Amino acid sequence: MVQAVDVTRIPELQAITSSALAAAKRAGASQAEVDLSLQQGLSTTVRLGEVETVEYHRDRGLGVTVYFGQRKGSASTADLSVQAVEDSVAKACSIARYTAEDPCAGLADPSDLARDIPDLDLDHPWALSPEAAVELAQRCEAAGRAVDPRINNSEGASVTTHRGVRVYGNSHGFLAGYPSSSHTVSCVLLAGAGDGMQRDYWYSTARDPQDLESAELVGRQAGVRAIARLGARRVTTQRAPVLYAPEVARGLFGHLIGAIRGSSQYRRSSFLLGSAGQQVLPAWLDVHEQPHIQKGLGSTPFDGEGVATRDRELVRGGVLDGYVLSSYSARKLGLHTTGNAGGTHNLTVTSRTGALTSEELLRKLGRGLIVTEMMGQGVNGVTGDYSRGATGFWVQDGAIAHAVQEVTIAGNLKDMLAGIVALGSDVDYRSSIRCGSVLVGEMTIAGE
Repeated sequence: MVQAVDVTRIPELQAITSSALAAAKRAGASQAEVDLSLQQGLSTTVRLGEVETVEYHRDRGLGVTVYFGQRKGSASTADLSVQAVEDSVAKACSIARYTAEDPCAGLADPSDLARDIPDLDLDHPWALSPEAAVELAQRCEAAGRAVDPRINNSEGASVTTHRGVRVYGNSHGFLAGYPSSSHTVSCVLLAGAGDGMQRDYWYSTARDPQDLESAELVGRQAGVRAIARLGARRVTTQRAPVLYAPEVARGLFGHLIGAIRGSSQYRRSSFLLGSAGQQVLPAWLDVHEQPHIQKGLGSTPFDGEGVATRDRELVRGGVLDGYVLSSYSARKLGLHTTGNAGGTHNLTVTSRTGALTSEELLRKLGRGLIVTEMMGQGVNGVTGDYSRGATGFWVQDGAIAHAVQEVTIAGNLKDMLAGIVALGSDVDYRSSIRCGSVLVGEMTIAGE
């Protein structure tokens, strides 16, 4: 059985953090910050009933950043001994003395730091032995292979469990930490008919193992999806509506976040440059950031700089409320941090006019493409040009006609986001971006 990360070590990790900050002060640093973490996990993979891998993961690390005025230096170490920590501080100080001054460099303002650290129920260890993990993966794969005799191969079923502890402190007096966990069951299966072979997958992930879908359900869903893909073919090149399934729809909003990130704005490398206060989504769409959802996969009491996280209406009635900012990017733009150093925390996309059921979405789509999986990285964050390989299903007269493969969908992200015509009620909670299916009014589908 995997030895759980000892959450009682938080005081010990805080002491190491404090000693590193004290060493930075002795070295003459005007400001300093330390981020320390312990990570541990177990991962198992089974293929065709046989064990392929059983892996333990143990990682630890300390990163220290020091400031001499507005000159910055950083160093890191995986050795938490007193000497190694002091050596890392010395290296960071040495680097800082030779770097150029940056007027925007420095810690977050003390007034922005989190004072109350809420318990977000993020830590649920799974006392899973390697034998139990293997047995769970075998049950998952077996359930999927039993769906249909045409499922004749497998890329495997996996079970992973992870637990970690993070402590952050800085010279403004902030010092806090919290444990967290995440667990996943997944399966990838192959189905064959004649000369055709198709693959598909499914997975479940959660903070609490009690919230996972059963291994058998994950396997069966992977099997059903693989069978549904048999007979896939290309379609003729045309312009038509595209319905993104929830597991790929969140990628659209990931591109939105990338475009409004502070670094993209001050580097002028965004297709939504200077878009705060402008219409970027249809007027019936909202995007909420909710960092304090209990057990949320993106939940955190403070960001990467110790800044308090808060609920926020990121997009209100389709209008962008503001950017996603760390202290540094905020200073570069002459704005104020939004508590997003390290990224966003639990984005939820909602419709003011009501989300549609799967049947309603198909009827609204009428004739077009459902995308269930995407390939390639053909996205230009500067221009918004978008071109990616896709697989899914062709819809005719509001009903699925056949599976589709080897097509490319293309458009411009600015137009695609503004051209969303419907949002589904089938919300996918397996990510820090929570949304249902998304129907884009028209895109280019390149096939035969």
